[in-house]
Amino acid sequence: MSTQVSQEEHDARVARFGDLKPIDYASFIKNYKPDGTQGYALIGRAGRTTPAISGEHGFTMAVNKVSPGKGAPLHCHPKPEVFVVLSGTCSFFWGNKGENEVTLSQWDTISFPAGTMEGFRNVGNEEATLLVVLSGSEIGEVTFEKR
Repeated sequence: MSTQVSQEEHDARVARFGDLKPIDYASFIKNYKPDGTQGYALIGRAGRTTPAISGEHGFTMAVNKVSPGKGAPLHCHPKPEVFVVLSGTCSFFWGNKGENEVTLSQWDTISFPAGTMEGFRNVGNEEATLLVVLSGSEIGEVTFEKR
């Protein structure tokens, strides 16, 4: 037997990009101000930012818009993190000093194990869009490289 969902209930499970609220990074990451990168919570919690689609899904999903030359510095999560490049070209780096690197283009995917120091940068000339998925219903604590 299948689950029956009304039109109204299903409408609450649709996220239209134009209606998304930017993630408030300051609400859960101390001393971090994104520079040319903005995330939008689709499913799961990112600090106090309410996701567009509520309910327990067992994972967190967001979209990041990244300006040319911008990105996220080395950081790690207590959970695995997966990136899918929806548009543009981004360089992903990892390791305690970011010593490993790979450049990915549209539809390419990379997965970082929990606790991996990782970051990314848009190496193209146009805005890049990334789909970001983490296990668990909250992003959890984010740790940045100590400088």
